[in-house]
Amino acid sequence: MTSSWQRKELPFLILYAVGFYFIIIRRSLQISRDHYTKLYGLRPGWISDRLNDVSDAQWRNFRGNLPILTLVFGIFALVATVSRSYGLKAKGMSIVWLLLSMAYLSYLHGACIVYILSIASANYLLVKVCGRTKYAFLLWIFNLTFLICNRVYGGYPFSLLGPKWAYLDNYRGTFRWHICFNFVVLRMISFGYDYHWAGHDNRFDQEKHVQRCNNCSSGKTCYQLLQGRSLKNDTFSFTIYLCYLIYAPLYIAGPIISFNAFASQLDTPQKTYSVQDVVWYGLRWIFSLMLMETMTHFFYYNAFAISGTWKYLSPLDIFVIGYGVLNFMWLKFFLLWRYFRFWSLVNGIEAPENMPRCLNNCYNLESFWKNWHASFNKWLVRYMYIPLGGTQRKLLNVWVIFTFVAIWHDLEWKLLSWAWLTCIFFVPEMIVKSAANALKVESSFGKFLCRELSAVAGAITITCLMVANLVGFVIGPSGINWFLSRFLQKEGLPTLGGMFITFYVGTKLMFHISEAKKNVRGR
Repeated sequence: MTSSWQRKELPFLILYAVGFYFIIIRRSLQISRDHYTKLYGLRPGWISDRLNDVSDAQWRNFRGNLPILTLVFGIFALVATVSRSYGLKAKGMSIVWLLLSMAYLSYLHGACIVYILSIASANYLLVKVCGRTKYAFLLWIFNLTFLICNRVYGGYPFSLLGPKWAYLDNYRGTFRWHICFNFVVLRMISFGYDYHWAGHDNRFDQEKHVQRCNNCSSGKTCYQLLQGRSLKNDTFSFTIYLCYLIYAPLYIAGPIISFNAFASQLDTPQKTYSVQDVVWYGLRWIFSLMLMETMTHFFYYNAFAISGTWKYLSPLDIFVIGYGVLNFMWLKFFLLWRYFRFWSLVNGIEAPENMPRCLNNCYNLESFWKNWHASFNKWLVRYMYIPLGGTQRKLLNVWVIFTFVAIWHDLEWKLLSWAWLTCIFFVPEMIVKSAANALKVESSFGKFLCRELSAVAGAITITCLMVANLVGFVIGPSGINWFLSRFLQKEGLPTLGGMFITFYVGTKLMFHISEAKKNVRGR
């Protein structure tokens, strides 16, 4: 229940949030207008004759290739729909999708497709030989070896094989294969361990799950059920395996789906989303794209970070740009992942939602990582966290898992710094959470005090998250000293104090949002 004090504070919290965003928008417009001549990556735009910030290479490439991607996936969906109408099931659909995906990969990677098929075939052979023995751990060694070697050797130039093969380097396609292959590695491990577990007694209680799950009890099928139920041995065929690895809509960027969940939807397309739901999902994506276009035409956050110009601005402006860069990154990945997930839904394959919650609605590390690249989080829980001991070894597991996540992204020190910083911030949160769960507060004052302390802890956590992500993806470990010095000197202390108060207010607003959602569900 919401107390009278909580009801009274809500209008003031909303008023503060409105004031905060008014200042952020106003200041963002001002610094973008004052410094645009010093920034890199600005191109002529289409909104009010303004320049457009396309300094982020990933966003620039996706945005530039959006028409051709939409055409390709439209054809893919049309062929898949016609094929299903003729009654094709798992094996037949996997062959159709495999042929279409092979054509797509040939365009993307050219002659380098031979590397993908060779490694994938070797992994399949290893799974069949060792997958149901005590040597299943060899799958991890195999995949980690290629994950690292692919980066070290830059995707293996054909000239390494000898001068007579060097001419093939002129036919490497339009997209570096070893970048996409990071996702293929996750799928190869998923296939191997789903095959391994299929040979053992399944602990997943399907009947109990259907009774407890709102989706499944209503006749739909949730992702957990798709992933948890056992598959027949003939499902683990080479054709379905290869189709899973290179399934075109999810190939470039995910979302990541387990083999069990993918193969379960070959016979029966997803039922969670109706046609109207999928159409609405696509329309919401178009609205979000327009929001991104507006942001990049008026606020040049990423261009400030890329050019380094923000280092010479005031602490307030540095905060505005840092906050803006993180919001730009969130919206960029939101659009990328939802675009590919939309086309997968059109084809009848439901993958997990990668950004189920907004960046600005997470006040602790655990909820943040459950809602940022959520499909990867589900993969890590299933194939790493639980096999490593789950909650019994939680404090140790986070170090192993985040180190793997950093290496999976790229072999860079700034990503390892990001991973280890996140772990350093994660450990105290887990200890405090454990102590808080053991402590039972009954009095009104005790509940009020716990709520206030939780809001303060949330403000600290948001600050730590902001620092860790800026270090990992923007300034690197070498920029930590500069970043901290700007805020810990006399000029920066007021901004630091205001930032902390803002995050405190934001956390309390998140409490209200969470409570409102619980009340709606309880009706």
